[in-house]
Amino acid sequence: MGTIERFEQIEAWQTARGVSRLVYSLTKDRAFSQDFGLRDQIRRAAVSIMSNIAEGFESRTPALFIELLGRAKGSSGELRSQAYVALDAGYITQSQFDQLFDLAEKCSRQISRFMSYLLNHSRRGLASQKRVQQRTKTFER
Repeated sequence: MGTIERFEQIEAWQTARGVSRLVYSLTKDRAFSQDFGLRDQIRRAAVSIMSNIAEGFESRTPALFIELLGRAKGSSGELRSQAYVALDAGYITQSQFDQLFDLAEKCSRQISRFMSYLLNHSRRGLASQKRVQQRTKTFER
């Protein structure tokens, strides 16, 4: 994995952006747009995925980044649940539901893989840092 310098380079953020575009497109429909509660909630969930990924990256602390990625993943689950409500209410077709669900699920998988990578990378870094500290203490004695 190459060095990521901007949150826009994160694949999960790019996918989340696609989710957000799709949600805004679907919720412009007259019937959906009139259900203010569901419309606003599903839009907030979509934006939350993108925002938490970006906020976590910009925090520049691994623990907070991983925490915010977890929140983004949670928002993806929330969005998928709301997609069922939209389908059941007749606001979106089965085809639209499938497209939205699949894209949100893809994003969730990308976030999970990225979190795993960061956790493993952080652990290796911490383990290496502890070994150096132990060697330094031994050397100082």
